[in-house]
Amino acid sequence: MKQRKLNVHSVTKGLAACIVVALWLLPMLGKAQDSSVSTDDFVTVRGDELIKPNGDTLFLKGIGLGNWLLPEGYMWKFDKATSPRQINEVISQLIGPAAARDFWEQYRDNYITQEDIAYIKDIGMNSARVAIDYRILTPERHPDVWLESGFKRLDQLVKWCKQEGLYLILDMHAAPGGQTGENIDNGWGYPFLFKSEASQQRVIEIWKKLAHRYKDEPTVLGYDLLNEAIPTFEGYDKLNKYLVPLYKQITEAIRVVDPNHIIIVEGAQWSTNFDVFGKPFADNMIYSFHKYWMPPEQEQIQAYVDFRKKYNVPLWLGESGENDNKWIASFRTLLEKNDIGWSFWPYKKMADSSGVISIPKPEGWDKIVTFQKHWGSDFETLRKYRPKMEESKAILNQFLQNMKFENSRPNPGYIKAMGLTPK
Repeated sequence: MKQRKLNVHSVTKGLAACIVVALWLLPMLGKAQDSSVSTDDFVTVRGDELIKPNGDTLFLKGIGLGNWLLPEGYMWKFDKATSPRQINEVISQLIGPAAARDFWEQYRDNYITQEDIAYIKDIGMNSARVAIDYRILTPERHPDVWLESGFKRLDQLVKWCKQEGLYLILDMHAAPGGQTGENIDNGWGYPFLFKSEASQQRVIEIWKKLAHRYKDEPTVLGYDLLNEAIPTFEGYDKLNKYLVPLYKQITEAIRVVDPNHIIIVEGAQWSTNFDVFGKPFADNMIYSFHKYWMPPEQEQIQAYVDFRKKYNVPLWLGESGENDNKWIASFRTLLEKNDIGWSFWPYKKMADSSGVISIPKPEGWDKIVTFQKHWGSDFETLRKYRPKMEESKAILNQFLQNMKFENSRPNPGYIKAMGLTPK
């Protein structure tokens, strides 16, 4: 009887130990069972083609989501305050910094919505490239701070694209220090990124953070590491030697946490110069070039076609546009003849036919434009040209309403020029 009690006691202890182990393993087992994403779910590179998870070839037809997370003055009809920080100064001078913060929150809520993403899909595109200012993810002056609000906004965009069946390309349009020194990277007048080890380390950290967040998301097609690095200005070509080494560092950091997503690299001199590239330094890469305002003829893209043939890698026209319908149709036809996928620029801007969507210009907007011409002036000049605060608020509020999808207007001619179907 005593021996039986001892056996029961031993069995009880054994069962208890098994239960403890099972409870410890359960979260991990559950996590493994819940994970439905594998390497086979991502778009990949095979030779000079992109391959979808089902084995079909993917030909990219897309649009750039510009002026949203990185506003550009020309899309506001501004010619003086052209970068995001300059535009913000104008808005703050008109309505005050507190009201300006509210304005920008509504601006980001209204400018691109799920209705916009659904429309992009509905007219026949399969991808979008979102221009990002790194400052929405981490403040310029506080590199130790991460802004969850910015990441959540990207999460929302990924969700919309997933629901609508669009691939999304994340585009570092404004990198720490600035890769161009122009308004398009919200910069400070020079490509300081290539002269600052701190800025380089920061862009590496940001990409690693993004890669870790989206490593299991096949809707994200890939990472466009730097938009239009190093302008054509005199003497700037001396910076070219730093570009590919930085690409390599970013890629290595991404691959530590994310082995699956495609890496997209652009040439130097506004993404036109492929001479900086040699033999591909990593697998699963796309080479992107940008072309604007040139004759839509074969000689304009032949160097890129030759590069593709030499290294057996995919080509992508990551940006073009800002032209009339005839030019868009001619260049798009040339690209497709050469089997080059494309992403035109931009999706939406104010009172302009050279884009998919045109935002009606608010009544009184010319007063805002006139005021911004004096951005950077002394306070006396600003007082002279500043509209009354309530009037400025009304005009800006109308802009916020007009930019909503339901209040904007498609440009059928432009959409047809892209080979798509207006809706």
